[in-house]
Parts: sequence; C-alpha cells; structure tokens
Amino acid sequence: MKKRNLLLYLALIAGAVPTLLPFVWLIRSALMQDSQMFIAPPQWIPEPFQWSNFTEALTAQPFGRYFVNTVVIAVINVLGTVLTCSVAAFSFSRLRWRGRNVVFAVLLSSVMLPYAVTLIPTFVMWQELGALNSIIPLTLPSWFAGAGGGVFNVFLLRQFFLTIPFELDEAAYIDGASPWRVFWLIVMPLSKPAIIVVTIFTFIGVWNDFLGPLLYLNDEEKYTLSLGLASFQSIYITQWGYLMAASAAVIAPIIALFFFLQRYFIEGVTLTGIKN
Repeated sequence: MKKRNLLLYLALIAGAVPTLLPFVWLIRSALMQDSQMFIAPPQWIPEPFQWSNFTEALTAQPFGRYFVNTVVIAVINVLGTVLTCSVAAFSFSRLRWRGRNVVFAVLLSSVMLPYAVTLIPTFVMWQELGALNSIIPLTLPSWFAGAGGGVFNVFLLRQFFLTIPFELDEAAYIDGASPWRVFWLIVMPLSKPAIIVVTIFTFIGVWNDFLGPLLYLNDEEKYTLSLGLASFQSIYITQWGYLMAASAAVIAPIIALFFFLQRYFIEGVTLTGIKN
C-alpha cells in the first residue's frame, strides 16, 4: 500500500512540475536583469537579485489605485454573487414550488449561450442607461444570480444544499421557523465550504477580468489591475524585468488567497456531489 501511494505521489509531482514551470520562470525573471533572462543555458537563480524591478515597476504607474479599484469591484461582486446565488440555490433545492425543475433547466440552458452573442446588446443597454465609464456594469449583474458565471454558482450551491439532511429543515419548521430563518441559521452555516468555493471562483474571475473593464472603463483613474498591466506592457514592452515584476505582483494576491483557503476549496469541491 505504501509503495502504491509513493507511485501516486511521484505521478502527481511529475504532473505538477510542468504546471509550475511558467510560474517559476516568471519569478526568476522578475528578479533578474534583462541581459540575464535569455542566456543559454538558462540561468535559474538570479545573480544578483534585482529587487529594484518591483519598486520601479510598481511606481512607474499608479498600481496602488488600480489595486484599490480592483478590490472594490471584487468585493462587491463576491458579496452579490454569494448572497443572490445562495438564495436562488436554496429555492431550487430546499423549497417546493410548481415549475421549479423547469425553471432550473431553463437557467442551466443559458450556459450554452456564448458570451459574444450578448456582448453588443449588453453594451448598448448600459450605454442607453448612461452607465459607461463606471463600475456599475462590472458590479450590478452580480446581484442577479443568473448573470455571468452565476449560473454555475447556483448549480454548485444547489448540489451542496441537497446534501444537507432535510430533517433539519422540518424540525425548524415545526418550531415555527420561516424559510428565511432556515436559510440563514441552518443551511448557510453548514455550507461554509461551498460558499468559500464560490467566493474563490468569483474573486479570481473578477481579478483576472480584462474584457469587462476594457469595454466599460475609459478613465485611467478607474482602471483595474488587468487594464493597468496591459497599459504598462504597451509602455515598457522591451523592459522584461519590469514586466515580469509587475505581472508577479498582480497575481500574488490570487496565489495568497488560494493558499489560505485551499483546504476549504478542496473540501467544498469534494462534498458538492451530483445529487438530484
């Protein structure tokens, strides 16, 4: 049994090395001078460490403002997505009402609609509402559970809610609890792993979103990190050390978030079954 586990771990390590290689290359390049990056054979350990790449890159443009803008948009989206998707999932999984399965099937079918199909109509709608060059188009849809990636989140939370024993709901209803009390006091506290999974997915999606801010934001003071990094790249295209340092700084919060929440993430994905 131990030999089998050893072979399994070796196979996992062999699969992880090619995945981590681009990240390792990014970090070593961010700490190198441009003349060291492309020498053959490759030099994996910087000598000397060029720490000034980070300070020069992050002060060349207002990345602090971009960071705040991105965090604000991400927090609003996470709150809206978790709240509305969990309410919708609770309705689809714990409440009984006519046409529930039909509505859920229609909701899932919307996943098959390509984003490019709704791109122009959505842009025209926000333009007519006068919401361009603001964070409204980037945040308001998250407060409607089916918007964007919300359909997947509703599905994920619904599947998790179905694993919670219905006897808990029935006992609460006998004691006079309303559906809202069951939702807040029973279902949500027991769904912490699934909520964290949705939080991670939403945060990463918003943090890495480039097309949305590119379409709706014109004022540089409202740029997100993805737009700021693209603008930085157009200016410092030949200064690879600055580019690598800026890229590493942008992805660092995502890595830190997953590192601290990975246990809950794995638990949430594992416990979210395919129960009907």
